[in-house]
Amino acid sequence: MSINIQAKQDYSYLFGSLGSSGSSMGNLNFLSDYASIKNGSYLKLMKAYYSEGSTSKQASSIVNSKKNSMSGNSVSADSSKTLAKVQSSTDKLKESADALLATGKDSLFAEKEITTVDDDGKKVTTKGYDKDAIYSAVSDFVKNYNSVLDASDDVNSSTILNRTASMVSATAANEKLLSSVGITIGKDNSLSVDKETFMNADMNTVKSLFNGNYSYGYRVSAQASMINFAADNEAAKSNTYGGNGSYTNNYTSGNIFNSIF
Repeated sequence: MSINIQAKQDYSYLFGSLGSSGSSMGNLNFLSDYASIKNGSYLKLMKAYYSEGSTSKQASSIVNSKKNSMSGNSVSADSSKTLAKVQSSTDKLKESADALLATGKDSLFAEKEITTVDDDGKKVTTKGYDKDAIYSAVSDFVKNYNSVLDASDDVNSSTILNRTASMVSATAANEKLLSSVGITIGKDNSLSVDKETFMNADMNTVKSLFNGNYSYGYRVSAQASMINFAADNEAAKSNTYGGNGSYTNNYTSGNIFNSIF
């Protein structure tokens, strides 16, 4: 491992401004990080990445598959592009989940007057759920859910992976109910929805799954927020130190630890 000091002769210049009135919290951040590198805290943190979490058997496949794919390779930080993908996909998933969670006049589960045409060509008006609108919203939910899984598959962050695994656990816990309305879980944990089965399903069951506090939809919305928050935190860690001891915006911090393993 080599560090380019860029014409500086030793490390003392990094601490030169500590006694000045212009010193900032960046100096303290540097000292804290330097101390944790020196005392081995960062090494322990990296090793903790590989420890088993408390996820369910179904969800643990997410974390384990990432470990297997990285076997023999050095651990590196996630790129800003990778984290942006996670942030964007979780934003969309939360939006689609919240659309199904809406209540009052905005609720997709508010019964409406539905007009259909019978076999004789006569219009019949009944009161019930707008199944087409609900199916469209659930389809968006499924698409965005799968996008989050796809985005998370590219990350190395144990926090993001474990949050995603928790979301998958919530899905697995509702597998039977989801299946009863035409939503199935694939071997890769992705979701798919069969339109015919869904349209013939009991919409009260669909409502219990996606609408209301503590519903499956509510849990996924909450997990999407936490995954997004974790991605935000990882992005914040992308800062490195410049020659004057202040933070820069270059996402290369993980490279410092590549030689540890």
